[in-house]
Amino acid sequence: MPAAPDLVSFPIALRQDHRLFFTREVFAVGNPTLASVLTPREPGENVRALVFYDAGLAAAFPGFGEKVQLWFAAHAERVCLAAAPLAVPGGEATKHGLAQVESAWAAMNAAGLCRHSYVVAVGGGAVLDMVGFAAATAHRGIPLVRLPSTSLSQADGGVGVKNGVNFFGKKNWIGSFGVPHAIVNDLAFLEGLAPPERRAGLIEAVKVSLIRDAAFFEFIASHAAALSRFEREPYESVIRESARQHVEHIATAGDPFESGSARPLDFGHWAAHKLEQLSGFRASHGAAVAVGLALDVTYSRRAGLLPAPWAERILDVVARLGFTLFSPLLATRDAAGRPRVLEGLDEFREHMGGRLTIPLLRAPGDRVDVHEIEPALVEAALGELQDRDGR
Repeated sequence: MPAAPDLVSFPIALRQDHRLFFTREVFAVGNPTLASVLTPREPGENVRALVFYDAGLAAAFPGFGEKVQLWFAAHAERVCLAAAPLAVPGGEATKHGLAQVESAWAAMNAAGLCRHSYVVAVGGGAVLDMVGFAAATAHRGIPLVRLPSTSLSQADGGVGVKNGVNFFGKKNWIGSFGVPHAIVNDLAFLEGLAPPERRAGLIEAVKVSLIRDAAFFEFIASHAAALSRFEREPYESVIRESARQHVEHIATAGDPFESGSARPLDFGHWAAHKLEQLSGFRASHGAAVAVGLALDVTYSRRAGLLPAPWAERILDVVARLGFTLFSPLLATRDAAGRPRVLEGLDEFREHMGGRLTIPLLRAPGDRVDVHEIEPALVEAALGELQDRDGR
């Protein structure tokens, strides 16, 4: 009988803080937030940073690149720019394949960045995903500071620990996990968004309230009219609380890098990701999540988990916030006559790994994970939402 192998094993414990700062006008010369974040790794070290920003910011905030340079000039005794700030294309197209990643790598290389430098990414979720992946893979990891600039990224995607790009026609097929050095939510960025982009982040707030916090859902429900008008106080309160809840869940739920099968923060997302794919990634993530959430709420009711009054109230709140609950793309079928959205279940399981695990609802704040989805109930839920939508 072969001898048992020798084994040498030592535990490795990594201590990381998941830090989220809130501020306004982060690049105002007198704002010290970023200076407190871009700190030297060793005493006396010269801190260098390279800034990538979403090109859409230049349209919303003319002179944005120059404002970034003025801030760094005013704080030159603490941190310097390794090169001029770089505008990158915004939107989902920026993370299709590796073209933009390679451009970011080239810029990091030309600037002479090292693992004691910083990459600062300012933009929506797609820009943060792409630049974050480039930073994570340059020199095996350059510290990343995220400045989410959209409501979706401030409420959810930009405050997490994932980076990635789309490949093989699949969302985030290439990517990495990594805790950012820091995240800075500048609430003033939200004022430069068009109404659909301002609305988008609210659906992630609804999602996290449904899986974690019934009181937060009640706040959203009771302020739905004001939120649909983007009234500053309730709107910013909801975006802030959504961000805080996402960060708290990632840091305290015991599986920040998703090595298990449960994905509570992906409630409504298996169908949303498929809808984005079916649209050729033209459907916005926020609109897709609203449809996916409506589908999972309706499925939860049809599966006997969620009482009908709760399901109706949730759908009513989502609609009052200004979201559409159905997309005609969900009615498309494959050659065998099955709804193509069902393909999203296999893709979701493959992407997440392990056993298929879909979060559903018993009530706001009361989540239950299931490991099988009945196609007939999905079809019935789709038909119900289509009838409700009138298409």
